[in-house]
Amino acid sequence: MEALTRPPAAASGLDLDVTLLGVRGINQTLHDGLLRRGVKHARILNPDGAHSLAVGLREPVKVEIAGHAGYYVAGMNQLADVVVHGNVGWGVAENIMSGTVRVKGTASECAGASGHGGLLVIEGDASSRCGISMKGVDIVVGGSVGHVSAFMAQAGRLVVCGDAGAGLGDSLYEAVVYVRGTIKGLGADARQEPLAEADVRVLAELLGRAGFAHDPRSFKRVASARTLYHWNSEHPQEY
Repeated sequence: MEALTRPPAAASGLDLDVTLLGVRGINQTLHDGLLRRGVKHARILNPDGAHSLAVGLREPVKVEIAGHAGYYVAGMNQLADVVVHGNVGWGVAENIMSGTVRVKGTASECAGASGHGGLLVIEGDASSRCGISMKGVDIVVGGSVGHVSAFMAQAGRLVVCGDAGAGLGDSLYEAVVYVRGTIKGLGADARQEPLAEADVRVLAELLGRAGFAHDPRSFKRVASARTLYHWNSEHPQEY
């Protein structure tokens, strides 16, 4: 691949250098009909922790970020396969709709926040509030997650191959959390439940897609106790 200031009319792969194009130029190029121009694979060079890279992608192309990225990388993703070869800041894959986002390192707060679909894989650890308000996204974390992860998670699945911090699943709705390691504490209305055969099948599929070889039966299931679904005026302190 060759670093370019403007994309060619047709190319199977494309290098985009942040130092030459800036974040706005990178995102404009990624939104400029890559498949129509024959581009199926783009690589972002010298990201140096830049924020909002590769956001709102709407085509089934592969985008690799060759280094660490900042806040909101690959937000609002649709169809694209985004790989970050480093660590990421706040809100990776925020509001993801479909496609996949993979972080080869660790992630800061609120990974996958409000995600509606698709798959987010974090090969290292994720900080606090991982999967906050998730609405259908699947998130697989190879390491541990911080406190209040899956807070108000409405739909989807969070798989944690390491440990989970305090307040896991606080105010959980219909999402399900699976944890292989130690759970420091559950949040309001979250409870541990028996692992069923259906859960084992779900875990096997998600772990396989994420590339982790853990035994699905070694995980614990956390779901909603559904006691917060209806307001009870006699127990306002519980809300």
